[in-house]
Amino acid sequence: MLTVEDFYGYLFPKYHPSRVLTLVYQPFAFGTLAILSYNEAKVNTRLRNLFGYTLFFISTLLVLILNSATSGKGGLGTFIGICAMSGCFGVADAHVQGGMVGDLSYMQPEFIQSFLAGLAASGALTSTLRLVTKAAFENSKDGLRKGAILFFAISTFFELLCVLLYAFVFPKIPIVKYYRSKAASEGSKTVSADLAAGGIQTILKQDEDYGKEQERKGNKQLLFENIDYLLDMFLIYVLTLSIFPGFLIEDTGAHKLGTWYALVLIAMYNVGDLIGRYIPLIELLKLESRKLTTVAILCRFLLVPAFYFTAKYGDQGWMIMLTSFLGLSNGYLTVCVMTSAPKGYKGPEQNALGNLLVLFLLGGIFAGVTLDWLWLIGKGW
Repeated sequence: MLTVEDFYGYLFPKYHPSRVLTLVYQPFAFGTLAILSYNEAKVNTRLRNLFGYTLFFISTLLVLILNSATSGKGGLGTFIGICAMSGCFGVADAHVQGGMVGDLSYMQPEFIQSFLAGLAASGALTSTLRLVTKAAFENSKDGLRKGAILFFAISTFFELLCVLLYAFVFPKIPIVKYYRSKAASEGSKTVSADLAAGGIQTILKQDEDYGKEQERKGNKQLLFENIDYLLDMFLIYVLTLSIFPGFLIEDTGAHKLGTWYALVLIAMYNVGDLIGRYIPLIELLKLESRKLTTVAILCRFLLVPAFYFTAKYGDQGWMIMLTSFLGLSNGYLTVCVMTSAPKGYKGPEQNALGNLLVLFLLGGIFAGVTLDWLWLIGKGW
């Protein structure tokens, strides 16, 4: 939705869509994930992820239908409808992102890296797709809308693909079956439906000694043991979202690139984010130290004055470079924290910790998009 910001900015010039859509999305995402994380040990992971992916598919389809039904006209009613879809995306994201990170946390750290790189790749792909659809329809009548419709049609197809892959392919992969069986043997109750989908029946052991042996740490204990990692996640996304996308789209002035400028900045951020998520695969460059990770994350806050002065006095080249670095550092630090935190825990604990990390990540995004409004002080507010 953020990638079609140029279209929404044109449709709803008075409503600050780049800021409002992110702000509407966040309470739904954060609130839903808080409930799911609290009850994580009892939640059926398979149903949770399938519900999330299906909701993503339906919501993207509804955005497409709403666009066709209103013939691409703006107005408050349409904007409220788009905001409602944004809220649905928040609920879907809480189900899927927390569920998938939790699921992969008790497998290999490389799987988390791949999933997080996939998140960034989706950003880079959507940006590329948006640039292509904008270029293809730029000179035609109603070009912005046609480009946006094609973009959402392709996105809807991708979401349907996710539902089918998760339902029928993922549970049958041998290595996934192996790790889920291992998690079940360590006392995880959330994987039984996944194992059944992969053709493995779990036998629940009622032995008292077995129960004691498999006792897992509670959410509160995991929270205190990993408070630095959790705050790291929060701070990474507070900074990123206080700059991206609202400030970049609305507050960086007019440049030679014209209407392409915001799209190029979003694309550069996404490409940087994608590259950053692959850097930790090189062992020499992976940040393992907890203290150094926190120091690096705090140093990133120097980007706030850097963006402010670049927007005021700098050229578009400097802004593109800074935005790329914002994405690169965001992706790199996210993977470093997400892959280091679950090490040394049992399967069920790793699942719970994965959910907590995503909860703090979404909390950071929520705080970031709220702080993003501060850039508007003195601009008629």
